[in-house]
Amino acid sequence: MTKRHARRALAVLAAVLLPAAAGCSASGDSAPAAARLRGGHGAQSSTAPAPSGARGFTLVASGDVLPHGSVIQRAHADAGGDGYDFRPMFAAVRPVVSGADLALCHMETVYGDEDGPFSGYPAFVSPPQVADGLKATGYDGCSTASNHTLDDGADGLRRTLDRFDKVGLGHSGSARTAAEAARPPVYRAGSAKVAHLAYTFDTNGYPMPEGQPWAVNLMEEKKIVADARAARTAGADVVLVSLHWGTEWQTDPDERQLALGRSLTASRTGGRPDIDLILGTHAHVPQAYEKVNGTWIVYGMGDQVAGTMYNHSGDFDPRGNYSSLGRFRFEPPATAGGRWQVTRAEFVPQAYDLDTGRVVNLPAALAEDPGDQAYRTAQDAVTEAVLGRGAAKDGLTAGR
Repeated sequence: MTKRHARRALAVLAAVLLPAAAGCSASGDSAPAAARLRGGHGAQSSTAPAPSGARGFTLVASGDVLPHGSVIQRAHADAGGDGYDFRPMFAAVRPVVSGADLALCHMETVYGDEDGPFSGYPAFVSPPQVADGLKATGYDGCSTASNHTLDDGADGLRRTLDRFDKVGLGHSGSARTAAEAARPPVYRAGSAKVAHLAYTFDTNGYPMPEGQPWAVNLMEEKKIVADARAARTAGADVVLVSLHWGTEWQTDPDERQLALGRSLTASRTGGRPDIDLILGTHAHVPQAYEKVNGTWIVYGMGDQVAGTMYNHSGDFDPRGNYSSLGRFRFEPPATAGGRWQVTRAEFVPQAYDLDTGRVVNLPAALAEDPGDQAYRTAQDAVTEAVLGRGAAKDGLTAGR
């Protein structure tokens, strides 16, 4: 795994502001984004060689962070009863996360004030110290569009993004202002500018805050494509899309996932795909990876962190604590304006151990203790789900 090369967030920098589909422009700069980045990707049919200094990058992405009451209690205990410390919870996956050039998570819940009050299901309000733990683990940013984004209204959304800004995490999918909603984060990874877009299927019936229709990105195909094209026009070399979608407790992707995945990966401008990777969350269980129209889709990564999970029958379901971490290697195109190619695709099986309150890198844990049957069962279940749509034939392998 390569060491990071200055891949800190360029989120919302004026040079790469991404206009919204509605045509919002960056304040203080009336020039079109494409003009400000002229020479980047306007001429996509160019056969000129790629810049000699172009460098590839490794992306890591993981599933839902869903702090139930028991998870919050664990972080309180890990802080010695004074505050909340989520760093130990993620310690076992820190080498994988921090070893990537760009690492993205999914923050499903919103934050409360520093000292609470906090709550779990059904309306989640989590300690803001979760963000500190994510940052310490090596994450660079997270998707924040989910069905729980409005559990505590505009205040919860604001507190969450304020904390992200404080600790230095990028965020995509929710916004405090219209201008922020029009500027998805752009990260530098290798020599690439990587745009991250995020959307959710619903907000659990909570309406958008009054006067803030842009507060949470909803999963609308035309908007996703328009935003992806705007990101490309503004200079993004790689466009990542996070989708909070799917049917809870269903390992197989549902028809909406399959149909939207096909449509989004088929969308092209000038012969070049508009979207380079789709990262799915929400279903609570690991789902398949699949290469569709030449683009990788992760239908669902599962819950990276969650308390005891009960399925629709009311029964404890251990799959609710299983997940995969996706790792993708992108290499620059051979010619300027071409597509950055995924040259290696891997998944790392994970589990959240309810007894220890820790995220477990299953292959690493089993290398140390091959006889741990619970971890073996978890790894086998994750592997079966991830490979369930034949991704092995397209080169997907298990990593560690």
